[in-house]
Amino acid sequence: MAANKSITPSGRERSFSADDLIVSKTDTKGRLTYVNEVFLDVSGYEEADLIGQPHSIIRHPEMPRCIFKLLWEYIQSGREIFAYVNNMASNGDNYWVFAHVTPNFDDDGKIAGYHSNRRVPEKSAFTTITPLYRKLLEEESRHGDRKVGLDASYALLMKAVADSGYGTYDRLIFAISTRRQS
Repeated sequence: MAANKSITPSGRERSFSADDLIVSKTDTKGRLTYVNEVFLDVSGYEEADLIGQPHSIIRHPEMPRCIFKLLWEYIQSGREIFAYVNNMASNGDNYWVFAHVTPNFDDDGKIAGYHSNRRVPEKSAFTTITPLYRKLLEEESRHGDRKVGLDASYALLMKAVADSGYGTYDRLIFAISTRRQS
């Protein structure tokens, strides 16, 4: 089951406390194996509705697919990643998070699953993230073929990283994350 396509975005944004930490764990296929109470409270789902479902059940349709392509590249190669993600609650409300996703390893050093912590993002990050994500979504939707659109938006993301002057996606995200509003 992919993201719940029967839920329509409400246009309302919800938030959670800066002291709260949304936590989830998945297997290697991205199916949820654990969610904490904050995850349940913010997403509006019951635990029984989530365990065994793909993490993408909370994917907001305004979230560029190329960000998830990059995320999967990182974690499947054993690296951690930080990303700004727009999620969708069970009632269609959206909520932004600053996600840290990392692989979990078994005793043999093989990836056994993934762990994600999400915090409230810095509001100042949206001056960069919102227009970038809008461009990526426009690029994805410009193509009739979803794979071509995904590849084109991914190339656009890599160009934005290169043009940023930070050199890597990680450095760009941390630069965005540490900016403070004046």
